[in-house]
Amino acid sequence: MKSFFTFLQQNPYLLLFFVVGLAVWIGRASVKGYGLGMVAGAIVVGAGVSVLASTYGVKLELNNFAKSLFYYLFMYGVGLRVGPSFINSLKGEGLKFFVLALVSSVLGLTLVVIGAKLFQLPVGAAGGMLAGSQTMSAAIGSAEQAVTSGVVKLPEGMKPEDASGMIALSYGITYIWGTVGIILICKYLPRWWGVDARAAAKKYEEEFGVKDLEGGGLTGYRQFGLRAYRLESPGTIGKSIADFRKTDPEYRIVNVLRGGQQMGADTDLVLQKGDIIALGGAIEHLTEKMGLIGPEVADAKALNIPLDQAEILVTNKEVVGRTFESFRGEAVAGQLQVTKVERSGVTIPAGLKTELQRMDIVSVVGLKSAVSELGEMWGRIARTNTSTDLLTLAAGMILGFLIGLIEFPAFGAKVGLGNAGGLLLSGVIVSSVVSRLRFFGNTPNAARNVLEDLGLVVFVAIVGVNAGAGLLSQLTGAIALKIFIAGFIACTIPPFIVWAIGYHIFKINPAVLMGGVAGARSHSGPCREAAVEIQSSVPWIGFPVGYAVSGILLTIFGYFAMLLAQ
Repeated sequence: MKSFFTFLQQNPYLLLFFVVGLAVWIGRASVKGYGLGMVAGAIVVGAGVSVLASTYGVKLELNNFAKSLFYYLFMYGVGLRVGPSFINSLKGEGLKFFVLALVSSVLGLTLVVIGAKLFQLPVGAAGGMLAGSQTMSAAIGSAEQAVTSGVVKLPEGMKPEDASGMIALSYGITYIWGTVGIILICKYLPRWWGVDARAAAKKYEEEFGVKDLEGGGLTGYRQFGLRAYRLESPGTIGKSIADFRKTDPEYRIVNVLRGGQQMGADTDLVLQKGDIIALGGAIEHLTEKMGLIGPEVADAKALNIPLDQAEILVTNKEVVGRTFESFRGEAVAGQLQVTKVERSGVTIPAGLKTELQRMDIVSVVGLKSAVSELGEMWGRIARTNTSTDLLTLAAGMILGFLIGLIEFPAFGAKVGLGNAGGLLLSGVIVSSVVSRLRFFGNTPNAARNVLEDLGLVVFVAIVGVNAGAGLLSQLTGAIALKIFIAGFIACTIPPFIVWAIGYHIFKINPAVLMGGVAGARSHSGPCREAAVEIQSSVPWIGFPVGYAVSGILLTIFGYFAMLLAQ
């Protein structure tokens, strides 16, 4: 074994991706739906490999520059993802979920700091407990930055790597309950409060027509259809396409075949007996007026109409706040269907009364002309594009580093966002600017996911490896127990306070509030379990805003946990 660890020591790149690969593999494992996940797995594997190597006299260590680089890429990616929803949370209904996320994050920070001071825990414990108890792995980076920047004064004889080791140790001890605890609490909160969340979800679905829109999803049913009919009805013969649209606005004539010749669908075209008409519309409309034109025919030439599918990015102020139902009178109604609505990177259940928000991504399929028209009406069509604007990426990173240089006096020292906070803010700024410009700064979701996932797991893996060698000397049963108790309290109390505020003060629908509580902790697992528990996707309605806000706050709070716990 010693030769194996010596080999890894001499080949740091192999060591890094050995740990990353093993962490991802272990992170995929679960017991009854509960698992470590790849990030927590990276800490466990990295520290475990390092500790095991140290027993053979081999010290494993990875480059700190690489650690910082990957963390900074992760922070910028987070800013790109949560930026639009963070901005949207500052107005309208989003304010309620903003407050819930703020309360949860501040309570978590406060309880962690109190626990660290009360139990007189070593330097580093507060940052690790915040990251673990609030399941915000990114806070490890900001906690470490408080050490490396010199803001946190280390006791005599303590090295920065010792503080990093304590951060990793505290994270590992508190993460398990941080994950399992919030899932159980969020899942059963309504029951403990004497509330029927399943009935509340059904009420919400009926009130906002959620199932009306979801019916066009991945099932055999399709809301939109395109069929061909031979014109034989006297009531339609002699009408122009424009006149037909006036009397039957729920349909769209998209093509006319006359004598085997394509006539198109110009609004001034007068319909003649025997024309083969390609008619688009909702399925129920196409079947309820079977005699409107004439018998249906299977004419491939008439139906050779270009269809399209696209993701529409909502940016136009004129449509923000309008419901899907309000567009029924538009010309595109009945010519396409909405298949998915994504908000802040999260797919939400949407209904006819769901209001559009800026930066929503709405997936549609239907007639090409209708898709293009709707794209112009709502904002812009975001076509799938595998290319990334690296110039924008570089400019965003530079802006973030410049913001990180800004400092101001506080707590007897100079305090600033630092590189990590600056990059987070830069990502928010860039994503907001990109949303307003049509051809600028393309960063596909897949590319952004690589920045986030690879950036975080590599960073945490390096933290684990570098901290592992010193863990055995720092870990005692008493310290571990104190860390667990403080983390347990910091994880458990905030969700109850958030629920009480949301239910009693803001009067939020309990099913929606379940997602709001999960979002306030920036953890999708509880929301997923809540949806399964009440057999409804309604909890996802309350998730995105809190998810964005708490993601930013908890990440930054890792720095302040270290600072305030001194």
